[in-house]
Amino acid sequence: SEKTGVSLKSCRRQFDNVKRVFKTVEELQGSVVANIKNLFLLPDELARRYGAVVFIACMRFETGKRKLQYMTFPDFYYCAMSIMTHWTYAESSPDFDDTDLDREFLLDLRELRLLLDKEKEHKHLVCIRLKPQLLERSYQELEGNFRSYSRALIGLACNLHRSRELRGLFIDLVERCVEPWRQVSWSHTDLRNFLTAYYQCALEMDVLREAEVKLAWERFMNVVSKCLLRMFHS
Repeated sequence: SEKTGVSLKSCRRQFDNVKRVFKTVEELQGSVVANIKNLFLLPDELARRYGAVVFIACMRFETGKRKLQYMTFPDFYYCAMSIMTHWTYAESSPDFDDTDLDREFLLDLRELRLLLDKEKEHKHLVCIRLKPQLLERSYQELEGNFRSYSRALIGLACNLHRSRELRGLFIDLVERCVEPWRQVSWSHTDLRNFLTAYYQCALEMDVLREAEVKLAWERFMNVVSKCLLRMFHS
């Protein structure tokens, strides 16, 4: 109530609404947003917001840590919808349920360790691509810290199949990625350019030639890039 400026009575009502929606749809198969719309007769945008809250609760993502207090509900909503869209089972799958992540995908992410074995090649390709876009100081910083940045991202991917690491996704993104980039004064444009080059250059390497590994990389970076760019604000 103090943070939002909304009356305590209204906050309690909203909390009760969320609990009721969650208990009703958490065990249902299919699209959580569609289920909420159909059962509660809510407009699409409101159903999507409730759907994001249900998804975050089902995944048990840690959202209350002090380092995450700068994030707004629209930030969490945006990230949750990205994860629901790209990391859950496809609608055509008999296992489709967008409050449950695709376990095969999470296990496939372990294969991205292969990129660590080709770190020098990856770094070379990324630095060549970014050199025309960066000031000399920024370029030197990237060249010196590429290993730590790359290992943070790959390490995150390789451990998402573990429930504990998955729950800590947001705090890990802040501590391993957002904070180090803030400390060296990266701009939002710097981050966007790096993530784009980092993603695309890996696709040019033979190490990702297997279709399943390539697809896992694409699905992972699609979501992580969107989340990081959204979370990279003060």
